[in-house]
Amino acid sequence: MLMAAALAIVSAWEALAQSRSEQWTLANEYPATSLPGEGDADFAKRVAERSRGRLSIVAIPDAKTGYKSREQLKAVAEGKVAMADTFGGAIGGDEAIFALSSLPFVAADLAQARSLYEAARPAYERAFARHNQKLLYATPWPASGLWTKAPVDSVEALAKLRIRAYDRTGEDLFSRLGAMASVVSFADLAPKLASGEIDAVLSSGDGGAGRKLWEHLPRFTEINYAIPLSFTTVNLDKWNSLDADTRAAVAAAAVETEARQWKALEGRLEQNYKRMREQGMTIDTSVPRALRERMREAARETVDAWAATAGPEGEALVETLRNDR
Repeated sequence: MLMAAALAIVSAWEALAQSRSEQWTLANEYPATSLPGEGDADFAKRVAERSRGRLSIVAIPDAKTGYKSREQLKAVAEGKVAMADTFGGAIGGDEAIFALSSLPFVAADLAQARSLYEAARPAYERAFARHNQKLLYATPWPASGLWTKAPVDSVEALAKLRIRAYDRTGEDLFSRLGAMASVVSFADLAPKLASGEIDAVLSSGDGGAGRKLWEHLPRFTEINYAIPLSFTTVNLDKWNSLDADTRAAVAAAAVETEARQWKALEGRLEQNYKRMREQGMTIDTSVPRALRERMREAARETVDAWAATAGPEGEALVETLRNDR
């Protein structure tokens, strides 16, 4: 009798806990096997464990929520989805600071990319708050390069490309170099590659993203363009509705996931290269000096144009990094 009564009490508490649990959708335009996609799964697991089931996160990759990165900022702000993992460059038109990490040739390596992120985090937080969101964590992407059909071994070869850029600064840079550049969401890219409308792509091609590229573009040129960030945010109304213990659990999970993401980037490029070579791709790691210098010259013009729209705060962040080199 006592055992039966105890079991009944436990069952009642479990049912009550289940009725009080909440479920949030986490939208992402990119594949589950990309580094941001892996982070989504890691974060969801940590939240479930730390909140003891009070909150569950359902990660939905590949733009299956119907929102691309450039649309996710508004979707989260309006509460259409609770959370999103959003590529920063795609929302640079909403707040210039979001495009900081994808500026060309500003961060030369992982250490500089992380230093820039840590310096800019307060600015990112303020910008997301203006859009009714709380920044939880950021995920770095491997360095962006050029996916093409033919070698990119000269300024003239680059100028012939019809290239997909992932944000307006990339479009500006490659246009300055003579290429036909356009901003295309990753979710919209496959049919444009298949039709030949696009014959080059600026991307790391990380994880599952690469599978959509090597079917059409058999060469990769390592230009180390940028180490851009994706940002995971939550609607502020949703965040504020949580009790203190659950907010603490989510915040702790976010800290752990962010640490995991930066650590996971170490060696990620080599893993991607191994997979790409297994698919028969040619990887060019040496960029001719004339081309490299022309790209960096154009990049300075592009970054200066961005700084003019970003205000003193954004300009100061870039100048600090330039002076530290």
